Amino acid sequence: MERSFKTEVDALRLGDGEVFRGEGILAVTKALLQSGVSYVGGYQGAPVSHLLDVLVDAEDMMAELGVHLETCTNEASAAAMLGASINYPLRGAVTWKSIVGTNVAADALSNLASPGVIGGVMIILGEDYGEGASVIQERSYAYAMKSSMWLLDPRPGLPTIVRCVEQGFELSEASHAPVMLELRIRACHVTGEFIARDNRPGRYSTLNRLPGPPRFDYARLSHPPVTFIHERLKVEDRMPAAQAFIRQHKLNEIIAGDLDDIGIVVMGGLTNAVLRALERLGLADIFGGSRVPVLVLNVVYPLVPEELTSFCAGKRAVLVVEEGHPEYIEHALNVELRRADLQARVLGKGPLPKAGEYTAEVLLNGLAAFLAEIRPAGLDPEAMAARVREIVGHRSVAAAALGELPARPPAFCTGCPERPVFSAIKLVQREIGPTHISADIGCHSFGTLPPFSLGNSILGYGMSLASAAAVGPNMDRRSIAVMGDGGFWHNGLITGVASTLFNQGDGVLIVMQNGYTSATGQQYMPSSAPSLPSSASGGGTGGGLAPRMDLETTLRAMGVKWLRKVRTYSVAKMMATLRQAMLAGERGLKVIIADGECQLARQRRLRAEEAEQLKRGKRVVRIRYGVDEDICTGDHSCIRLSGCPSLTVKPNPDPLRTDPVTTVIDSCVGCGLCGEVAHAAVLCPSFYRAELIRNPNWRDRAIAALRSRVIALLGGYAPNRTA
Repeated sequence: MERSFKTEVDALRLGDGEVFRGEGILAVTKALLQSGVSYVGGYQGAPVSHLLDVLVDAEDMMAELGVHLETCTNEASAAAMLGASINYPLRGAVTWKSIVGTNVAADALSNLASPGVIGGVMIILGEDYGEGASVIQERSYAYAMKSSMWLLDPRPGLPTIVRCVEQGFELSEASHAPVMLELRIRACHVTGEFIARDNRPGRYSTLNRLPGPPRFDYARLSHPPVTFIHERLKVEDRMPAAQAFIRQHKLNEIIAGDLDDIGIVVMGGLTNAVLRALERLGLADIFGGSRVPVLVLNVVYPLVPEELTSFCAGKRAVLVVEEGHPEYIEHALNVELRRADLQARVLGKGPLPKAGEYTAEVLLNGLAAFLAEIRPAGLDPEAMAARVREIVGHRSVAAAALGELPARPPAFCTGCPERPVFSAIKLVQREIGPTHISADIGCHSFGTLPPFSLGNSILGYGMSLASAAAVGPNMDRRSIAVMGDGGFWHNGLITGVASTLFNQGDGVLIVMQNGYTSATGQQYMPSSAPSLPSSASGGGTGGGLAPRMDLETTLRAMGVKWLRKVRTYSVAKMMATLRQAMLAGERGLKVIIADGECQLARQRRLRAEEAEQLKRGKRVVRIRYGVDEDICTGDHSCIRLSGCPSLTVKPNPDPLRTDPVTTVIDSCVGCGLCGEVAHAAVLCPSFYRAELIRNPNWRDRAIAALRSRVIALLGGYAPNRTA
């Protein structure tokens, strides 16, 4: 995995009164165990992918508490798990990346929110918003509003996060509604401490099972005609109950200040950034105190009208700090103030931008604009604006000194087995012409970037084949869909393969089989190697090895007739197979399984294995590639066709040649792609392969000695010959 928490999970055993120290995502796990959950599940996805990793690493502890754990194949299956809480007093939590994960889970969530729940339900979402996000820019807020699920956005601090988790379950049970907890990247990885409590088993669990189902109650189903009653219950019963709980337990916070003619209403997750901006303006201290009163919304939906009106009463203006579009909170605040006949001005989108991440600079400029427009008593807005210009100016001076930095988009890892596939596609397109490439979410989406620039659409995880359905019939050549094995199991098998076969579609599907859900940290999936430990393979608390689900067997069982499996690094063979698939006379889906283990995971595995072998004095061979500087022409086609980070240029050692030569740097992992591409593209023969041997045996030493003598003889012979 990208990171192991096997050592940190020991802290999850801390008991009442002990101090827990760690990251936010570990604090969430501890809070779940303290809350008495009966089951947990989810699907991997940044920035909350580590939550599921931690739960898997803590599987033994979960078993001791009787907590059932499932690593789900997609978000829809995770959301459907929550059906256990509709009729039973079982607390459960699931997790995935928002907003795309919530899109996948939407059907189940709507059918969960309609009848409501008896046991507390928490959906932990990675609110992946901003320039550091890996998904489309949307918010979870709309889902909470449309389905009447309550949305928590805790202030990034471990005590607040833990409190929101624990009381989130209570809120869910008090209002009989699901609760969503959105965690921003800063909240996931913020470090701190809190006073722990004892872990406790759920009321019912795998150790204390339910005696049986309750008496049948049609009203607990999300089916007409009771769905019409559910709609009324959401508005008339559940929401008032939720608002009363939020108010009674003070889930939202007020930071008092002496500048009481103005105020700030901020989403909990943005609180620290706002306080830091105020501190830089001299309006707050480093301990969280503020001269400007601040209403911190740890619960952003539903809003509590009494809290809003009480905070805004007597104020001339308030600034709403709400990241993203539309401005739901700003609209709601305006409505509640007008209903209460309060005339405080509400500003938000205006001083602050309508879209985009609220970075430190954005908040500084927004606060200065707000103060300049309202001109609160006791402050000099011009001085504040000058202070902002000074702060921002320092950044401009630093940027000017550094010069314009080159763009650094994400890229394939060194030795990635997916890079040679895109090299093969690019070379084949030189022969048969360009065609439509349906890209997909995952590591292979980097093929859309230079030097490959291959990909005409990305429609969703595992949706590449489905997104080509209407392109193929309207184009004079077959389209190519690229899909990872993670996307295949997540969605692609049904939406892509089954649909194409059912509709007798004609196209080419390339499945990248690297053995892991790689883009989120090398988590394991149904077709991962069977030699992996049970906790890694998603075996749940039952233990044992999960049977490996084979891609080839599955595809043939689905009815795929044309199927080839090719080692990814064999560029020439991949080209030949792809050419055959594109030019084949028979119609029908043609699938190429590009087989190659994720290089990042492979290197981590090999490093541990090699260290153990070296420790035991065993022979270890490492493959490296290089470029003969005397042969390299400086054409650099090898770089343009592979894009490997280990391939770069350096000055030509020949004083009569000015073009820089290609060189291979120390990050080379010996995958052999550079040589394969050079061979497949009929490029120069300048690449060579070398073996670095540690703990050599007698045969290695003898061969090395013989080679040294031959080289010495040839080295001494060459100058005499030229003389």
